[in-house]
Amino acid sequence: MNRTQDLGKLIKLTGDRAKLDAKANDTYIVYKTREGTIVKEFSNGDIVRMNDQDFQHE
Repeated sequence: MNRTQDLGKLIKLTGDRAKLDAKANDTYIVYKTREGTIVKEFSNGDIVRMNDQDFQHE
């Protein structure tokens, strides 16, 4: 394997671990899709698209 393939595998494993942790703690993960949309994925499989208001702090 080359470095690019190794890095891709490590990224995938990290995402899989995050999903397991979210399920164990009944929470969600946040990530950017291939289309560039930022989403929350809940442990039950529900996916919610986030908008600009979700990122603003008061």
